[in-house]
Amino acid sequence: MVAYSRLLPIFVVTGYLGSGKTTLINKMLKHSSLRDAAVLVNEFGEVGIDHMLVQEMDENTVLLQSGCICCTIRSDLKDSIIELNSKRESGKIPPYKRLILETTGLADPSPILFTLNSDTVIKHHYRLGAVIATVDSVNAATQMRRHKEPLKQVLVADRVVITKHDLVKKEKVVALREKLRKLNPTADIIEALHGDIDINRLLRADIYEKKSKQRETKRWLPVPEDDSNDDEHHSHDINRHGKTISSFTISYERSLDWTAFGIWLTMLLNSHGENVLRVKGILNVKGVDAPVIINGVQHVVHPPIHLNSWPTNDRRSHIVFIVDNMDRELIERSLSAFNKLAELG
Repeated sequence: MVAYSRLLPIFVVTGYLGSGKTTLINKMLKHSSLRDAAVLVNEFGEVGIDHMLVQEMDENTVLLQSGCICCTIRSDLKDSIIELNSKRESGKIPPYKRLILETTGLADPSPILFTLNSDTVIKHHYRLGAVIATVDSVNAATQMRRHKEPLKQVLVADRVVITKHDLVKKEKVVALREKLRKLNPTADIIEALHGDIDINRLLRADIYEKKSKQRETKRWLPVPEDDSNDDEHHSHDINRHGKTISSFTISYERSLDWTAFGIWLTMLLNSHGENVLRVKGILNVKGVDAPVIINGVQHVVHPPIHLNSWPTNDRRSHIVFIVDNMDRELIERSLSAFNKLAELG
């Protein structure tokens, strides 16, 4: 079995129609840092690669001037990834160290992420690197109010790129940024200035790298409160988005039993995975000095990451949930019950 950290990371680029996703993909294809990457796009024509073409390897695969391998997604995403990997292993295309995947503008990314995380063949060679979502400053508020797809794209993202903000007033960008922060407290929100963006910032770290976790976790930890009167758990950041989607943080003072927590999280996602859009957490685990990071999307939880040290002086466990049509109190009660059973055992 290949060590999880040695699997090739897949960066998923998603975004609603007209949000600048294709423009971002085009910039990636031109960037020199992607010489060790392969990119799966929906159609060659959409990203305009003719002037970047160096060699056409077959009808679905080309080599670009940047050294990047560009391929089109056929009817089935799984088959396209497996076929690309076969070409890599057989030497038909140059070796690559990461894969960038473009989704369609109307796609709910959740099924795509489930395929990447659960398919046996894909899991043997790849792991999820990060989800990058583009958001249009001009139309984002209306699109997220009328359609679930752009909302879900933001909710599952690790990085959110705000585009076209030079076309709207500064106040509108500030309001959008605040809305995105409430929607997805754990995401890194990046503004593309006049269409320009630091590609290295988007791709330099993935969700499994420890160095990025230390910095990232500080961003979404809740502000410490005076909770001395309650030594069990507290809820923070209860934000509702529409009628059914909400995000909140559960914090625990006491250290958690790792076995009990693992059983609880597995049972929760097995029973309610469709409703748990995202879960991230930093845990104080019994018998472990440094914190443990958890990260999951719907039915799938990534292997835990053990940091070398705590990012702040706060030693509480904090778990961020983004859920759809699910009762927060159900999650709190079930976790409390498992913790009490662990203490009795």
